[in-house]
Amino acid sequence: MSVEEGVLLAVNGTLMRGLALNPNLLAVDAVFVREDFTAPNYRLWSIGDRHPAMQRVHEGGSALALEVWRVPPAGLARVLISEPPGLCIGKVLLASGDELLGVLGEAWLCAGQREITAHGGWRAYCAAMAPE
Repeated sequence: MSVEEGVLLAVNGTLMRGLALNPNLLAVDAVFVREDFTAPNYRLWSIGDRHPAMQRVHEGGSALALEVWRVPPAGLARVLISEPPGLCIGKVLLASGDELLGVLGEAWLCAGQREITAHGGWRAYCAAMAPE
């Protein structure tokens, strides 16, 4: 796939289908490609229960659920600029061994926040926190 066809972007939080910031992807004509998982090298934090932040670690990580989207190059910056402060773009290693651009959290953002890695992803965490 050439850059002109779109950039594959791994998203692990509110950009995912049906969640709060998913309209930001849809507004730039991004296309959902598939659900996937990271390699088992990531940890996840809840940032005030508003959105997650994911970081790659040397040890103590897990495989986390995410979605892969194809984003038109012209829309990529627009999507990323609209992300909450402390979220950034980086390389995400998938379970398959492929490496894609993805949304990560800066260390300062995760400091003092609730770690939710054991849930396996943002959707699972939200489901566990939902009132019955």
